[in-house]
Amino acid sequence: VLAAAPACAMTAEHLEIDLDAGGNAMITFNYQLTWFEYMAVYLRLVDPAQELKSALESSFGKPVEVLSFSPGSVDLQVQHFAALVHNGNTTTMVTPQVSFAEGEALLKQYWFAPLISPDFSPSETVIRFPDGYSVTFGDALVIPAQRHAI
Repeated sequence: VLAAAPACAMTAEHLEIDLDAGGNAMITFNYQLTWFEYMAVYLRLVDPAQELKSALESSFGKPVEVLSFSPGSVDLQVQHFAALVHNGNTTTMVTPQVSFAEGEALLKQYWFAPLISPDFSPSETVIRFPDGYSVTFGDALVIPAQRHAI
């Protein structure tokens, strides 16, 4: 039955990164699972929250805390996500580059990888700085580092 199943795809829908004045980030990642992926999560064959946590910790070299998880979203907190650069009275926040390519490589480790074709690039990514300034990207597999003076 599984061999005859059509190709399935996890679809990343919305990624929101909200920064506080200390450079800490609250990250909300919304995605849509197909029936096959939902069953893999339900049967605990894969844990998207833990996989995302591990990928982010590996990429950023910082601890990531999973705050909540559902079959369609995960909320994370990353301490010191953005670097703070002080120059006189100005503080510039610098976010790291975010790449979803690692997620695609990570998924290939699972036995069911040939059965699915995921889309890890969120339809919309929003990075919001503490002063209200935000930057938005659409369907980007790599989000470049951002610099913003606050």
